[in-house]
Amino acid sequence: MTAKFITFEGIEGCGKTTQVELACRALERRGIPFLRTREPGGTGIGEQIRKILLAPRNNDLVDLCELLLYAADRAQHVGEKIRKALEGGLTVLCDRYIDATVAYQGFGRGLDGSTIDTLNRIATGGLKPDRTFLIDIDVEAGLGRAIRRNLEAGVSDSEGRFEEEAVAFHNRVRDGYRHLAEVESARFTIIDGSGNPEETHRQIWSQLAPLLG
Repeated sequence: MTAKFITFEGIEGCGKTTQVELACRALERRGIPFLRTREPGGTGIGEQIRKILLAPRNNDLVDLCELLLYAADRAQHVGEKIRKALEGGLTVLCDRYIDATVAYQGFGRGLDGSTIDTLNRIATGGLKPDRTFLIDIDVEAGLGRAIRRNLEAGVSDSEGRFEEEAVAFHNRVRDGYRHLAEVESARFTIIDGSGNPEETHRQIWSQLAPLLG
């Protein structure tokens, strides 16, 4: 079996992190070696960058700085973990990757798309996922989930910066993701995230299992 690079994308509260967890459990049950990781924060250095990017107290972070921090996190992540895992025969499941930057900093913030594409290419050395699962959900429903999750987990003071953005911002992000899925339809699979986690997992696994052989 050839190692695959699988990414999970979507707006805040879509349930992608839960789906990464369920997919990892399915791989583990079948004895398929894998690496679970995330962006930002897939490395020790990345965790430090994550704290800067997601802390609500950093609401004065300018858009270009935000973009460059994501690129720095990604360069470290790919160089330190992702490439090595794939070369070692591990399937990689990543919670967010290049498409998140296009959706959030491009469509959401309005930063130049060609600049984002160039930074993504430099940071990754051109490494793209074999398959991207876009978990799609209504913005207001997703934000409601995200805010409840943060309160229950006690992370509202440390990782809630994006949840504080206006609904219009999140609608632009969702539109960006859907645009990417249309443009790169061979790589993307859109999954309805409005159901319960088990239903969503079954949708994902029906697509993921054949890819893994």
